[in-house]
Amino acid sequence: MSDVHPNVARVVAAARERGLEITTKRFPEGTKTAQDAANAIGVSVGQIVKSLVFAVDGEIVMAYVSGANQLDEKKLAQAAGGMKCSRVDADAVREATGFPIGGVPPFGHSTQLRVFVDPDLLQYDEVWAAAGTWNDNFGAAPGDIVRVAGGVVTDLKRV
Repeated sequence: MSDVHPNVARVVAAARERGLEITTKRFPEGTKTAQDAANAIGVSVGQIVKSLVFAVDGEIVMAYVSGANQLDEKKLAQAAGGMKCSRVDADAVREATGFPIGGVPPFGHSTQLRVFVDPDLLQYDEVWAAAGTWNDNFGAAPGDIVRVAGGVVTDLKRV
């Protein structure tokens, strides 16, 4: 386990603390985008969990969206009980989560964040999420990710 990146070890430990055992896999070709991840892992892009970080009225929140979908920022603002949803920069993402853009996992963040989950992820037996780096991912049942992340399932898809 000594060749495991510290970020990955943190994600595995966070899952274990909440009763979920995950096995991470490294993809040297990179999994920074949903399509890259789907290609590397060999699953449909819809099975990729995009971990998106936004500010709603200044509060940093997470949105987990199917790789096949785009986030509707108005729906996220509404779900979070706010008016204005805006993107945050890479520094804010790292500060809020402890992870780089492209490697943000669904749990194990450095701060407690509210989480909103795209229901389209729940149609799959298994979805894949980042495990703390651009190259490391893990597969899990979407319901387990929602449970461990403390997520609220709500419509987030742009139509």
